[in-house]
Amino acid sequence: MDLDTIAAASERIKQEVAKAVIGQAETIDLLLIGLLSDGHILLEGVPGTAKTMMAQTFAACLGLDFGRIQFTPDLMPGDVLGTNLFNFQSNNFVLTKGPIFTQLLLADEINRTPPKTQAALLQAMHERQVTIDGVDHQLGNGFMVIATQNPIEQQGTYPLPEAQLDRFLFKHVLAYPSRDEERDIVQRHGHRTTMAHLEDYGIERVIDLAGLEAIRGFVVEVRLGDDLVSYVVDLVRATREHPSLDFGASPRAANMLATAARAYAVLSGRDYVIPDDVKYLAPPTLRHRLVLAPGAEIEGLDADKVIAEIVAQVAAPR
Repeated sequence: MDLDTIAAASERIKQEVAKAVIGQAETIDLLLIGLLSDGHILLEGVPGTAKTMMAQTFAACLGLDFGRIQFTPDLMPGDVLGTNLFNFQSNNFVLTKGPIFTQLLLADEINRTPPKTQAALLQAMHERQVTIDGVDHQLGNGFMVIATQNPIEQQGTYPLPEAQLDRFLFKHVLAYPSRDEERDIVQRHGHRTTMAHLEDYGIERVIDLAGLEAIRGFVVEVRLGDDLVSYVVDLVRATREHPSLDFGASPRAANMLATAARAYAVLSGRDYVIPDDVKYLAPPTLRHRLVLAPGAEIEGLDADKVIAEIVAQVAAPR
């Protein structure tokens, strides 16, 4: 595995996703970084911004098993994990696996279900395994969660617990497409009111799990200098001292930011990290881990503005 091979594979993945999804280039880049970082992604956006289509297409061009859970207020943890049912023929309990037993899981509208059910994902996202009736069941190295949610101010949503949010590598806020992109969307999809089948787009598999693991192995070896390690740590620690924040980011955030910077460097054609990699990834890595002070919200500040202040104040290595 080398940089040229990885660049060719990532470009092909983008081309395959573009067969079904128009625009959203930044979202696709972050999905790729998350994939190579072995991380999970939270996508926030209003309905109709191709969140579900993007996840399905992403899984198809990677050749990963795809599963979907539609989170609703009445969903129970057993509906996610599965349950042991008694088999009268064999006279023992048999596990009926839930939809979490897959490789790429779309947790659709995750904030439509109460925290009790959201918590069913905690162990799976952190350990790649679930415990059912005291028995551990492995999910495999290919397991990745792409969760979607509507903006929290919309009716019928529940805020995600901080422990849940901290397990997501990125939180990305999807913007509306540009006018030209929206015209292309209407030209391509304006003859139907339902989503087309992926088969209609001719999505081709670009890489398999073995190839993905090889790329991840390459990412791990990307050089992150001591000065950049200090920079990542200083950025994260600055969130705990900022006057506009009640709570800052955890040590896990520093690890995730460093890992994501390595993946971004590889996708940029480098085997070493530069400060701009860290600066670019700081907002999606940190925005969901910060708790604003009440006074900051009154002043009109949000997490992104605070992160921008911190990035401007913390000296980057030269």
